[in-house]
Amino acid sequence: MAVPLDVLAVLGDYDEMSGAQMPTQLIPLVEPSLRYPMVQLLISFLEHEIHPMIVLDPDYNILAANVAYQRQFGARDQPFIGQKCYRISHHYEVPCDQAGEHCPMKKAQELRGPDRVLHIHHTPRGPEHVAVELRPIFDEAGTITAYVERLEVVRSASARPSAEGLVGRSTAFNQALSALQRVAPSMLPVLLLGESGTGKELFARAVHETSERSTGPFVVVDCSGLTETLFESELFGHEKGAFTGATSRKPGLVETAQGGTLFLDEIGDVPLAMQVKLLRLIESGTYRRVGSVETQDANFRLVAATHKPLEKMMAQGEFRQDLYYRISAFPIQLPPLRERAEDIVLLVHSFLQRMGAGKRKLTMDARALAALQELTWPGNIRELRNVLERASLFADDGVIRVEHLPVAPPGRSATASVALHDAGSTLAELFPSFSGTRKELAVHLGISERTLYRRLKEQGLV
Repeated sequence: MAVPLDVLAVLGDYDEMSGAQMPTQLIPLVEPSLRYPMVQLLISFLEHEIHPMIVLDPDYNILAANVAYQRQFGARDQPFIGQKCYRISHHYEVPCDQAGEHCPMKKAQELRGPDRVLHIHHTPRGPEHVAVELRPIFDEAGTITAYVERLEVVRSASARPSAEGLVGRSTAFNQALSALQRVAPSMLPVLLLGESGTGKELFARAVHETSERSTGPFVVVDCSGLTETLFESELFGHEKGAFTGATSRKPGLVETAQGGTLFLDEIGDVPLAMQVKLLRLIESGTYRRVGSVETQDANFRLVAATHKPLEKMMAQGEFRQDLYYRISAFPIQLPPLRERAEDIVLLVHSFLQRMGAGKRKLTMDARALAALQELTWPGNIRELRNVLERASLFADDGVIRVEHLPVAPPGRSATASVALHDAGSTLAELFPSFSGTRKELAVHLGISERTLYRRLKEQGLV
């Protein structure tokens, strides 16, 4: 089939990063009977695109796909051409919006323009976070006749248990991850907000690794651990003889971060007197080592984080307003663990993988896992990790059970408090009427036979 010149004039690379245009209109559109050949023509111009791409009709049917899509998303035993996109990507029987998710096709139809969303897709490798961008194709009458969708697997987070990095698939987690994906390629300063233990350093590292500076250094500055006298020297470095004990020149963390990302953790703890020097660094992009008159150029991407209420601190004169507006160009709110309870199982299996790496394999029984899901976790992910590390020390056979978990303190979940207490009270009621063996009873209670026998003996039941 010959390629019409007027079609060639509007076809282009679909590469947002390079600034090239994605075709959003074919002029003139061929007759309806030839629309499918024209779709094949369109896809032929997308073959060299490195990202997976598909062409959809307005009824969600996949009309064509490029090689990159077939390579990354095409399961051998599951043909996708002619299938509904939501069945292939989500295993849904209805479109995404009817299943409670954001549907980019519906939104693009409403906007009559492109839409972007972060979804979790089923892939041959399992569930994965996928950034989706969908654009409508119009005919000469302005009617949407097809859509072109580009997909990109998000490497900075996992929707499956993982031995490293960010892990999650809840709505709250995906919202934060989606914001991260949008801002990471830019040079805008990012401010991560959230309670202690919500994974701010992992998110900061993900911003760095998703940016164009990923090959540069990622330097962490723990602002809460620096006194006012040390802050300037640690951040900017010092010259030999600048103060007592300065026996040689020392590069600061700003210099160490050249060409990379500087992560200011707990920026709310920066002393007020030092905030003005930090502001000058960010605004001018220059600094001076302590004891030097020579100005140095700084070259870093700024990511800051805090669990403190900076706006309230500004009103009380504890945090500079001008500094706040410099660091908060793109704030991202990280959800506490209680708002992403569906991620607890995923996080537990991830931590058990990490703790068992190169050692014995660790698992957790169903009752213990259910008990963890009932807690409110004021210490968030950090607290969950600490509980698992402690429990693993008691799991001699590699299985973490209810009795290995700490009793829930007052103010937590009442259900969890019951679940995490010894099963002694229920054992006295259950034992006389249980018809199975002691081994079966132990499995039912989620404890070992040895522990069951000990408890039966303690209560005079044997």
